[in-house]
Amino acid sequence: MPETLADFEPLAREVLPAAVYDFVAGGSGSEHTLRLNRAAFDAITLTPRILTGTAKPNPFWTVLGTRWELPFAVAPMAYQKLLHPEGELLLAAAASRAGIPYTISTLSSVPLEKIAGVTPSWFQLYWLRDRHVVTSLVERAVNAGCSAMMVTVDVPVMGRRLRDIRNEFALPPDVAPENLVDKVTQAHAGAPGLSAVAAHTASAFEPAVSWRDLEWLRTRCPIPLVVKGILDPRDARRAVEVGVDGVVVSNHGGRQLDGAVASIDALGPVVDAVSKDCAVLLDSGVRSGLDVLKAVAIGASGVLVGRPLLWALAVEGADEALALLGREVRDAMLLAGCADLAAVRELSVGRATWPISS
Repeated sequence: MPETLADFEPLAREVLPAAVYDFVAGGSGSEHTLRLNRAAFDAITLTPRILTGTAKPNPFWTVLGTRWELPFAVAPMAYQKLLHPEGELLLAAAASRAGIPYTISTLSSVPLEKIAGVTPSWFQLYWLRDRHVVTSLVERAVNAGCSAMMVTVDVPVMGRRLRDIRNEFALPPDVAPENLVDKVTQAHAGAPGLSAVAAHTASAFEPAVSWRDLEWLRTRCPIPLVVKGILDPRDARRAVEVGVDGVVVSNHGGRQLDGAVASIDALGPVVDAVSKDCAVLLDSGVRSGLDVLKAVAIGASGVLVGRPLLWALAVEGADEALALLGREVRDAMLLAGCADLAAVRELSVGRATWPISS
């Protein structure tokens, strides 16, 4: 019986092909940023309040115009049928039962309309070379009832993920990018010394996306627009000037620029720059309810949770994982003396002295 989100990973590793496990677990380069994300979270300390009379904390949050039960959402993650035959539909249904948003990936292995029919959803947009396909995806997401558009801006090209290169990773025939017209892609064509998924990304994604493209998208997107992949407060400020409704502070889970700042370390300056003007979310490295509390204490509206939910999906434990994360959030709030998220944001945040002995 898993007692933490981390407990799902070894269970998933037992049932997954080694190359699929590496595809999910790995980062780019030497995986410095992948490790840094966790080290940075572990270094953060909170000073709890006492005698607050809190017995039953309320962790609900309102973001992008909707009230949700818990201050986290399912992050956009590609090709979830690699983990389970039902893929995105299984995790989306669990998100619906938990009362949290589910973010549909452009590279989902189930059509976005089917996923949106299961749960209230946001749609994550990758910028493709074909502008007509981008327009079509926006229209499809809006027509399917997605309540926000989350455009990912930190993948001009896929980071060099050495595990995938060494495994010569390619998608199996029964897993495909179902939202794209050409579903049989380079991602299926294994080749010596290459990642087929990276080859597909290089051919499909537009590397030269600019602020002008974001401005264009803002004029054509009738639902709240969120930019994912911001680390520098200057970029966050520019996004607000374009008219976005939210930003996601993210280093793509350590899968893009190896050596990038940890997302949680970048969060504070971004909050200071834009929090009065738009929602600020965080992803990369979130592994517990305490991590959620730390991000909110620094100023995040809420967080996106990724890899731990894929491990849970692989062993049909998505409901259990989300329930566990919710319990951890409530327990951490109670121990910190916080009745609601507004009180969490008033906590004093510090940093541990390293190294910490085990």
